[in-house]
Amino acid sequence: MTENIEKRTPAKKAFYFLLSVLSIVLLIAGWALLAKAKPYLFPSPARVWDRFILILEKPTGRYPLYIHILDSLKRVGIAVGLASVLGIMLGVLLGWSKWFSATIGVIFEILRPIPPLAWIPLITIWFGIGEFPKILIVFIGTFFNVVVNTSTGVKMVDKLQLDVGRIFQANQFQLLKEIVLPASLPAIFAGIRVALGAGWAVVLAAEMLGSQTGVGYLITLGNDIGDTALIFVSMIIIGVIGALLSSLATFIERRLCPWMAGQQS
Repeated sequence: MTENIEKRTPAKKAFYFLLSVLSIVLLIAGWALLAKAKPYLFPSPARVWDRFILILEKPTGRYPLYIHILDSLKRVGIAVGLASVLGIMLGVLLGWSKWFSATIGVIFEILRPIPPLAWIPLITIWFGIGEFPKILIVFIGTFFNVVVNTSTGVKMVDKLQLDVGRIFQANQFQLLKEIVLPASLPAIFAGIRVALGAGWAVVLAAEMLGSQTGVGYLITLGNDIGDTALIFVSMIIIGVIGALLSSLATFIERRLCPWMAGQQS
C-alpha cells in the first residue's frame, strides 16, 4: 500500500503541474481575446512582449530596466530588514511581558489599523520626496506584520516547555533564548514572508510619488504617456518578482526551520 502511494505521488505532482500550466495558458488566451475585442484598452500579449524587449534594449525614464528593479528591491530590502529586527524585538516584548503589552501594546493596537498609504501625505510634508520617505513608508507597511506574528508566536509557546525550563532554574533570558525564540521561529518567518509581500506592494505606491526610478515609477510613466503596454509590462514584472520573493522567504524558512517542511508540504 505504501508503494502505491509512493508511485502515485509523482503522477499527482505532474498532474498539478499541468494544471498550473493550463491555468496560465487559459489566462493568456483570455487576455488575447479581450485585447482583440478592445485593443485600445488592453494591449495584446505580443504587443506587451515587444514592449518588454524594447525596455531591455532602450532605457526607460533615463535608466535601464535593471536599475528600476534594483532600486525597488533596495528600498524593500532596507525597510524589511529594519522592520524585521525592530519588529521581532517589539513582538517578543509584547508577547512575553504583560506589563509591556498593557502599556506599549495599547499604543501599538491604535496605530496598527492605520493603512501605510495614509501616512504618505504626512511623511511627504515632513521629509519631502527623497529616498528616506520611500523607505519609511515601506517600513511602516511591513513593521506591524512582523510584530503581530512574533508576539503571537511567543504567546503560543507551550507552557509545559516553560515549566520544564523553570524547574531547571532557567532565568527569564535563558527561557527566551533557549525555548521561546526557537519555538517562535515559524511564526516569525511567516511574518517576514508577509512583510516582504506587503513591502513590495507599498514601495510601488511610494515610487509613484516623485520618484525617478523604480517599477512603480514605470507604471506612473506609462499612465502619463498613455502607454498601456508599459503598464502591463511593469505589472507582470511586479507579479514575477513578488512570487520570487515569496519563494525565497519560504526557502530560507525551510532551511532554518527544517522541522516545518513536513507540515507545509
